[in-house]
Amino acid sequence: MTGLVGFLIFAVVSALIFGAVSIGWRSVLVILLDTLPVPVSIAGVEVSPIHEDILLQIRLPRVLLAAAVGSSLAVAGAVFQGLFRNPMADPYVIGISSGAALGAVFAMLSGFSLVLGGFGAVPLFAFGGGIITIITIMLVYSMARVGRAVPVMTLLLAGIAVSAFLSALVSLLTYFAGERLHMVVFWMMGGLGGATWHQVKVMVPYALVGYICVSVFSRDLNAMLLGEETASNLGVNTERVKKIMLAGSSLLVAAAVSTSGIIGFVGLVVPHFVRLVAGPDHRFLLPASALLGGTLLIATDTLARVIIAPSELPVGIITALLGAPMFLYLLKKRKKLRYFGGGG
Repeated sequence: MTGLVGFLIFAVVSALIFGAVSIGWRSVLVILLDTLPVPVSIAGVEVSPIHEDILLQIRLPRVLLAAAVGSSLAVAGAVFQGLFRNPMADPYVIGISSGAALGAVFAMLSGFSLVLGGFGAVPLFAFGGGIITIITIMLVYSMARVGRAVPVMTLLLAGIAVSAFLSALVSLLTYFAGERLHMVVFWMMGGLGGATWHQVKVMVPYALVGYICVSVFSRDLNAMLLGEETASNLGVNTERVKKIMLAGSSLLVAAAVSTSGIIGFVGLVVPHFVRLVAGPDHRFLLPASALLGGTLLIATDTLARVIIAPSELPVGIITALLGAPMFLYLLKKRKKLRYFGGGG
């Protein structure tokens, strides 16, 4: 875990230094120290006001938002893979991202100028679409009940069906996008270019609530890897755990997608890597996935900013280009290792 913290710190510092305008590490240190309640001065280092504005108003909120989004997607992926005992499950299989995309595309094409709490219509409608999808999944959850239990496979298939339906609606709206097609496509690619301090302040509390919801029941999720019947015999209320895990992880995804658009492979690859290296214990897997997910998205976003500077690529393209071959490698590696502790 110490190593993951070190990688995260290194990624944050690198992201603050590199960009279309390079800022020396000493200047970065001085600017950050000046924000402390009791400023600490370093002799011999002069800081440009332009560099200070770039660092504090553009790069720092973007780096923090990248860390929050990456952590949220990775933790949600770890929960879905453990809950469904399916290594192919990720934050998008339940349809939360499709619901958020539907809300965002609707806001773009309808031309709403709504502003609430400093947020424009697109992130508001995206978050609302994700929340509506959560409610829909809960209704499907109730309908799929067999006696007093809901089979995990039934829940997984229901999520895939809801996701497919919502994706079809997104495609329908995109077809009629007309001159706004460029805006829709760019948002669907995922990006953090418009990151602000207000987005960080609003998104992070939702991410913390979602993380707390799932981490509190990490021991119960370990038991469910052995099978629901075995977990019940061990005293786990499997139905309650499934509901809380679904709600918490869905909240993580909705908050992430509403601020960054669609960013794939983070929630799929990161939990795979951590699980293959350190095992399936969710008491370690969840915090480790949060650290590695945040590090990965910070690193890929930095690459997206500098690879064709002063222009930048959508970070979703970078995660897909890097994530796909990495995922194939992990699949090959998985053949030699026991993936889930319960043999799922």
